[in-house]
Amino acid sequence: MIVPLFVWHLISRPVRPRVTDLDRRALIGGGLVATAAAGAYLSQETVARVAGLAGGDRRGTGSHEVASHDPAAMPTVIWLDDRRPADTGAAGWPLVVAGETVTVAALRARARPVVATLDCTGGWWSEQSWDAVPLADLLPDRRGRSVEVTSRTGYSRLFGLDALDDVYLAVGYGGEPLRPGHGAPVRLVVPGRRGPWWVKWVTAVEPSDRPPGWQPPLPLT
Repeated sequence: MIVPLFVWHLISRPVRPRVTDLDRRALIGGGLVATAAAGAYLSQETVARVAGLAGGDRRGTGSHEVASHDPAAMPTVIWLDDRRPADTGAAGWPLVVAGETVTVAALRARARPVVATLDCTGGWWSEQSWDAVPLADLLPDRRGRSVEVTSRTGYSRLFGLDALDDVYLAVGYGGEPLRPGHGAPVRLVVPGRRGPWWVKWVTAVEPSDRPPGWQPPLPLT
């Protein structure tokens, strides 16, 4: 609540800065105020964690924990205007990796547990044990400048070749198949990156000549 009120206060009472405002006393005073605010915030976070209060399990992103190691209770969210495909069955799923068709059954046979945390921009995080295969194992011949992972919805993300050891195609969690809302039958698992990078309903993993830096930090659609 404090941050929105502070922003509203600044917008509703604009003041043109003056040269005299930038003297040593003003800078020291501003620094003391910022330090005190940071100290108060850290104290509040510490108390919340130690006392087990609501919000004490939040990450640095502000997200709170939901349904860790309980896939059935994990929320289902979709990036912006994406829509869940009508058919998410594993049989006949159109998955192509580097120009070759790969079946979901073949991925399941190679999958191993990967514990990773999905931190959604919707304000929650959830840790699961994903049944997954590293992209590096599926792309031994690393061509191009990046790898593009595309969803059946058309949504896609580019990954640098040096990141493929820590990017996974997942077909399940905790020994169970993925649910449709969680990206069944194949989705990305990207430890250390937030939800928009975890592409759902993956249909293609292809080399690309575009470098990862040519895409926006967050997809626009």
